Amino acid sequence: MFMKISELLKSRRYSLSFEVFPPKTYSLFESVKSSTEEIAKLSPSFMSVTYGAGGGTSEYTLAIAKNIKKQYGVPSLAHLTCISSTKQTVEKMIDSFKDAGIENIMALRGDIPKERQNEDRTLWDYRYAVELVRDIKRLAPEFCIGAAAYPEIHPESKNQREDIRRLKEKVDAGCDFLTTQMFFDNNLLYNFLYKIREAGITVPVIAGIMPITSANQVKRAKELSGSFMPQRFLSLVDAFGDSPDAMKQAGIAYATDQIIDLYANGISNVHVYSMNKPDVAEKISENLSRILGKKII
Repeated sequence: MFMKISELLKSRRYSLSFEVFPPKTYSLFESVKSSTEEIAKLSPSFMSVTYGAGGGTSEYTLAIAKNIKKQYGVPSLAHLTCISSTKQTVEKMIDSFKDAGIENIMALRGDIPKERQNEDRTLWDYRYAVELVRDIKRLAPEFCIGAAAYPEIHPESKNQREDIRRLKEKVDAGCDFLTTQMFFDNNLLYNFLYKIREAGITVPVIAGIMPITSANQVKRAKELSGSFMPQRFLSLVDAFGDSPDAMKQAGIAYATDQIIDLYANGISNVHVYSMNKPDVAEKISENLSRILGKKII
């Protein structure tokens, strides 16, 4: 089995992966671990494990990523954010990943904590994700490095041209693949892919899909990504948002429809932001297998 994600993406006609997040406190660890194990039992192409702001959940990120790989043979992608970290902290985390046998790292800047918004950022060890990519490449050249891409531009970018220029900097620094932020209109992704290929970005791009399974998630999704919500999706929320079970099924159906459209149009790698929900991950996997007539993952 390939463990490096860059190799894995080349080896399969279709890939389907899931994202999980670690608990914020130890008291929740076993519950979260159990949920991630249920998703791992689906044998996804890989699973990514997020990293808390400032590294507050770093030990749990490491423990879950290691467990997924060791107990279930699922390649794990550990997130690493740098905005609140020192060079020493990053080096220590890279050593920890090495010791745990984890060789795939998602290099992210991370959100700037509210209490640091007004600080002089020139004094920080890291201001941009590209700086983290360079350090990972220097400290662990054997690692497979992923980075984030924004089909609707990063909220802090002036325009898409600047955003794509910064994205190419990350790729040129050693990034092996990209995973996109969530989007709800596939045409936005198709247009984005055309533009980045024109800019000379040729690494694999994994499309990020967020199943919206409750009406409350809509506002949160907008806050997180500023995503455009097409009328077809908003109509779905209007019609089913008051019924939790109906909204859940409708959200899974919408996500499945997005993924099928992506596969049909040559986008063979999809990453689902499954939010520690094994039932959602399982239903999407089942839907895709039925439609394509084969087990996807």
